[in-house]
Amino acid sequence: MSHRPLYGHHSLRHRLTAAAADGRLPASVLLQGRRGVGKQRLALWLGQYLLCDRAMREHLPEPCGSCQHCRYAERAMHPDLHWFFPRPRLKDGDASTDDVKADLAEAITERMEAEGLWGPTPGTEGLYVATVRALVHMAAVRPAMAARQVFVVGDAERMVSQEGADQAANAFLKLLEEPPAGTTLLLTTSEPGALLPTIKSRVVSVRVPPLTPQDMQAFLDDAVVERKFSRTPREELLARANGAPGELLAGDSMSAAFASARRLLEAALAPTSPDGTADRIKAAARQGVAGARGSFSDTLDALTLLLHARTRQLTESGYEIDARRTASTLVIVEEAKTKAQGNVSPQLLSASLLASLHRTFNP
Repeated sequence: MSHRPLYGHHSLRHRLTAAAADGRLPASVLLQGRRGVGKQRLALWLGQYLLCDRAMREHLPEPCGSCQHCRYAERAMHPDLHWFFPRPRLKDGDASTDDVKADLAEAITERMEAEGLWGPTPGTEGLYVATVRALVHMAAVRPAMAARQVFVVGDAERMVSQEGADQAANAFLKLLEEPPAGTTLLLTTSEPGALLPTIKSRVVSVRVPPLTPQDMQAFLDDAVVERKFSRTPREELLARANGAPGELLAGDSMSAAFASARRLLEAALAPTSPDGTADRIKAAARQGVAGARGSFSDTLDALTLLLHARTRQLTESGYEIDARRTASTLVIVEEAKTKAQGNVSPQLLSASLLASLHRTFNP
């Protein structure tokens, strides 16, 4: 079991490793960016670089991948590369460091058994006070194997500020401000606005951008990824991810939204014939009769992404007229999104939307 390779972020990787090799990497760093762009994976990769036998000494642009430190880090087994992320609150309110480490070890094993493809943590999970205490305690202990140690804290905005936990919180803030020599803290967040201001003021923020289309293609070419999503058209995967591969692992709700959006698009593209009209009526009827918020709005968001992907595909194939027509339908969908915020029937709105899209596709 090992992590999936890190895809994309090449220029950012170069900047981070160059700073590390020159001794300019801050001791406390916050990687912030959209959900699913690979911030935790990037932080773990940087942690591997910092622990690598050769990388820092020889100013390599990336971890060597062959030393013992790299092999352990790639298998999420390095004793000096500590990975924290939101977890359910432990039943014992005063859980020990060993309890926290055991819980995280089990969760990390689950992620690795999923072949390094994990989805977002549920909103009910957090970084609770026992976790913060464990982190602070572990940072005070000398490295077990390497010359330094690295702490990766995913979804740092989930750090729960609890009454009566001031001592732990203050200790963590002091750790961020003055980490022990040879200790690096790498925090990640998709919601920097939700981060505790006292934390944000003590870290150096680095923006992690979405992946380029070329890097997304490389991710989808990964044998494990390809096998996992073999039943989904690639253009849909690219549209769903929109530069954030982790979005593909976000659960069943968006999969359902894209399936619904794909049916709408296919119906809109159906020919001007009795059968085509019947397809559009059926597609509209499947949208339900309840208020148009929620799942229907997700379907419209997914439809926007599918239309973007179709426009790009047509442009790359040289069909410029069809590409312009497809691009013009984005305005129609945006108007439908606005109407969907009111108390309207998704069936009626879909019927109107499909008629407008069909006329645009077939002038």
